[in-house]
Amino acid sequence: MDSPDLNPRATILVVDDTPDNLALMSSLLKDEYKVKVANGGDKALRIVQLDKLPDLILLDIMMPGMDGYQVLEQLKNDPRTRDIPVIFLTAKSEIEDERRGLELGAVDYITKPISPPIVLARVKTQLSLKAAADFLRDKAKYLEEEVAKRTREVMAIQDVTILAMASLAETRDSDTGNHIRRTQYYVRALAERLKTHPRFALFLTDANIETLFKSAPLHDIGKVGIPDRILLKPGHFDAQELKIMKTHATLGRDAISHAERSLGTQVEFLSMAKEIALSHQEKWDGSGYPEGLAGDAIPISARLMAIADVYDALISRRVYKEAMSHEQAVQIIADGRGRHFDPDMVDAFVQINDEFRAIAERFADPAVDAKA
Repeated sequence: MDSPDLNPRATILVVDDTPDNLALMSSLLKDEYKVKVANGGDKALRIVQLDKLPDLILLDIMMPGMDGYQVLEQLKNDPRTRDIPVIFLTAKSEIEDERRGLELGAVDYITKPISPPIVLARVKTQLSLKAAADFLRDKAKYLEEEVAKRTREVMAIQDVTILAMASLAETRDSDTGNHIRRTQYYVRALAERLKTHPRFALFLTDANIETLFKSAPLHDIGKVGIPDRILLKPGHFDAQELKIMKTHATLGRDAISHAERSLGTQVEFLSMAKEIALSHQEKWDGSGYPEGLAGDAIPISARLMAIADVYDALISRRVYKEAMSHEQAVQIIADGRGRHFDPDMVDAFVQINDEFRAIAERFADPAVDAKA
């Protein structure tokens, strides 16, 4: 880090009600600094508001009208002027006076009659400290802005990566329409409803809910590995076809893991995507696939996706079936409470089922009559 440079022509504002004192200080400082003067507190405050901020203020205490203490209080209460270093230059020499001045925020306290070398030395010291503080403040602001910029870039890369991967599955099955977008919003709505539930509060933080929302589109990424003759079949699967179709869960998890290995590191924001891809077809009673997980052994992310995915499948038209009504879909999910789905999640779904309806209508597939 480079050393801060002291500006040899820093601006100093001298505030004193005595013309002789103003003349004395101007004469002392003018060879090294730009000097402004004010013969009272009100004028000093006007100068700092209307002109370029001084680098340092030499402030008398005993002045008619507004005294130095009051001037300093106003300077410190204004975000624009609070960082200007103030040195009291006063005939008040009691320890209590100095203590009060320093407590109000003065950086130094010089009593009159002044010693010119001492004044010059202390002014130089405070300007050096201010230059260093300004340098560090600007550096910190720059670093904060850079961190924020890089964070936005990383988040954008994450979003693009997920959407690009999800589009692979979506393009394989044009029949799914806006399924990916709808399930994103279903998952977020359900998670928001459950975020204060004792069973889920520790997991459903705002950050995790945002990750869930971003990861949800990857739930069917494994379908890229399913042959077209099965994936695009306009009808029900036979036993062998169904067995192959069920491999999409493992294929999805493996595809995401492969992407991580290619990067040479585990990517935190894809951890939920792997859970969702692998386990969203698991059932609460253990009758799902691919691992036959049951109850709380199923990741929370996958349990949320299970409800979102099934609801959307029920209300959506496919070549092999007509769309069900919203009410029918809600009833089927309610009937699956404790068997297919986490009971508490079903209760939350029922409570906010109108939000699901609204999401379905908002992202309805084009050129399809809505029956939900």
